[in-house]
Amino acid sequence: MTLSTTTPSSTTPSSWSAYSGLPLLRTIATGIVQLDKGVQPKGQVYPAAAQRALDQLVLLCLRQQVPPPRSVPDMIRWARTIPVDQWPLELPEDVAGVGELLVDEATNSPTQACHEWVVDAADATAEQIENRLMGHAIDQCRSSRSPQAYTAFRRLLISRPVLTGVEIASLLGEDGGIFFKPTLEVIKQSYQRVPASLQVDGQCAACRRCGCLLTPLAGGGWRCELDRCRYEGSASIGRMLGWREDGGLFQIARPLRVFITGPGRAETELEAQLAKLGLTITMWPEYDTYDLHVPLPGGGVWAIDVKDRTNPALLGRGARPFRSPPRFDRAFLVVPDYRFKQRDGYRTIFNRHRPEELRGVVDLVTSSELVTMVRKEIRAAKRSAGVRQEAGNA
Repeated sequence: MTLSTTTPSSTTPSSWSAYSGLPLLRTIATGIVQLDKGVQPKGQVYPAAAQRALDQLVLLCLRQQVPPPRSVPDMIRWARTIPVDQWPLELPEDVAGVGELLVDEATNSPTQACHEWVVDAADATAEQIENRLMGHAIDQCRSSRSPQAYTAFRRLLISRPVLTGVEIASLLGEDGGIFFKPTLEVIKQSYQRVPASLQVDGQCAACRRCGCLLTPLAGGGWRCELDRCRYEGSASIGRMLGWREDGGLFQIARPLRVFITGPGRAETELEAQLAKLGLTITMWPEYDTYDLHVPLPGGGVWAIDVKDRTNPALLGRGARPFRSPPRFDRAFLVVPDYRFKQRDGYRTIFNRHRPEELRGVVDLVTSSELVTMVRKEIRAAKRSAGVRQEAGNA
C-alpha cells in the first residue's frame, strides 16, 4: 500500500511553513523519543506527544481516505516498517530520504533520523538534553576561566561514552584532575545507569569502533546504534563489561551519543589528519564557538564545524553563520564521507535548504575534501615561501 503524498520540491527555507506535514512529523518523532525514554505522565498511558501525534495522524488519514493506525503501538509499527516518504504527510520531496525509518527494525529504538526531527522541532530544541548539559558545561568552564576543562569534558564524552561506577567515582574524586573539576556535576548528569535490556547473562558488549554499548538482538548477535558503525559493517565487540561489576555500568544519554560521541569521532579523526600535515589545531575554541580552529601556513585561518547528520535538508535548514572570536577567514561545515555515499545529492539538498544569506559564507564539504583543500594550501604556501627565498637570494 502506498501512503505517500510527498510533494515535489522546489523548496526554499521560507516555504517550509507551507507543508502541513512537517509539524506533525516533528510531533510523531518527539512522541517516539519520549516513549523510548519511558516518559509517562501520571494518569496517562502514553506520553502526551505520542497521543497527540496519533490523534493528528488519524485525522489526516481519515481526510485522505487512508486506513489510519489504530493505536500508539500501531503508529510505532508504521515508524518501524513504513519509510517516512511513504507516510500520508505533505512533505517536500527531498526532506525525507528514500527508505528512511523513524524506528530501527532490529532494536525497536528511535533512529538518528528520528532524533534529528526532534531537534528540528521549534519548541523542543531548548529542551534537548545535549543542549542543556553542554550549555551547563560551557557556563561552568567559562566561569572557571578554563577552556582546557571544556576540552577535557568534550573528549571524555567522545572517547569514553561508557564508564563503570568506580571510574566515575575516580573522576569525581581527587584522581579526576583539575580539568574535570568545573564539570563534575555535568559528568554526573551525563552518565546514566545502563538498563538491564543491554546485558546478556550479566555482560554488556562495547562497540569496537565507537565504544558505546551494543544492543543485544532477540535472535542473537549485537547491533550498534550509531549510523557510521553500522555503515562500516556488522557489529564488532571491543570488550565485554560486567553489568554489575565495579559499581555497575553507566553510559552517556542517547542524544549525547548521537550528537556528541558520533560526530566527535569524525572531529578527532580530522584533528589527527590535519596534525599529521604539521598544523596546530585548536579543538572547540572559545568554549565551542565551532569545532576546529585551523591556522594555515599561508596566514589564513579556517573554521570548521563537523556534522554527522543523516538529513541534509534539516542540516541546511539549521545552518547558521559561524561566530567569532577566534577570527577566521573561511567557514566550513564538514560531513563524514559516508553520508554522501548514503544519500544521493546530499550537497544539492543541503544547498537547496540552506538560508540564502549563507551562500558563499558557509560551505559544505566532506572530510576527505577538506583534507585535500588543506594539502593544496600547504603546497601553495611552500611554493610562495620558495619564491620569496629565491628573490631574497637574488
